[in-house]
Amino acid sequence: MGLCEGRWSEGLVREAVWLSGQAPFEHVEAILQRLRGLSISDSSIWRMVQGCGERFRALEERQRQEAMVPPVRWEPARGPRMGAAMDGTMVHVRGEGWKEVKVGSVYQVGRRAVREERTGELVVVGEAEQTSYVAHLGGPEAFGELMWAEARRRGWLRARDSQVLGDGAPWIWNLAGLHFGESLQLVDWYHAVEHLGVAARLLHGEGTPEARRWLCRGKERLYQGQAAAIAQELWQEADGAEGADLLNREAGYFQHNQHRMSYMEMREGEWPIGSGPVESAAKQIQQRFGGPGMTWSRAGAEHMLPIRTAIMSNRFDELWHTAHHPPPN
Repeated sequence: MGLCEGRWSEGLVREAVWLSGQAPFEHVEAILQRLRGLSISDSSIWRMVQGCGERFRALEERQRQEAMVPPVRWEPARGPRMGAAMDGTMVHVRGEGWKEVKVGSVYQVGRRAVREERTGELVVVGEAEQTSYVAHLGGPEAFGELMWAEARRRGWLRARDSQVLGDGAPWIWNLAGLHFGESLQLVDWYHAVEHLGVAARLLHGEGTPEARRWLCRGKERLYQGQAAAIAQELWQEADGAEGADLLNREAGYFQHNQHRMSYMEMREGEWPIGSGPVESAAKQIQQRFGGPGMTWSRAGAEHMLPIRTAIMSNRFDELWHTAHHPPPN
């Protein structure tokens, strides 16, 4: 299989790097010692990861550059419906403090039958399937290009229809407009409900019956597409009230995003209305990068991220082979 790191076989290095995408380096050292009887220091494992991460990053960069080139010809939109979702999570970088890792998911939109809680009827809803992920430690511009590159790789240009899901962060919708301009846009339902919960507490107090009733009614109104009416009510309640600034902020959230809150219409159109895949992705990034007291050098985090997302996307072996055995020119 050839030798890597001067001493270790390619197969062993691949195994060590894959494990490092799941667990801290010292844990990988212990696992290899126990299961394989091999004494490999965590510093050697770290060097393996840096080398592999550099190759994976080079693949990302090549895919990003290729995606920025307009297609030679347009293909008929006969593919499956596609979706993309974006979010952020925090990683502690040594010498810099907490920095945001931007995380994205690209998926096909499938269908499944669920039973409605209130009526007991079976209804068909949209759900994300065959999800793949990208992540970037840095600004939105490079991340947006990585997202578009992954979307193109997944066949976005052939999709019949598409959607972009996210919370209310402006950078998400800026990227959606730049790279996914013709796609439907939707604020994640659960983020929107969180903002309703904040408004309910501001209006009626923490945990009061009035707050619970207002939130329940607010969810019905929001689902029915009444975000603008909710914003107007909050502005009226804020007039002269204690906590007016906070109420005005929540009103602005619903007013600004009202055109991205057509939940009933999107649900009936069999689109996902919650950004579960990207929320899961952020948690999976945290599992590897956010352990107790864990800090990263910038280079270490940048080399680990493409390994972690390759594992999350079930593409690690594919990318390993491409990175280490490129086709002849």
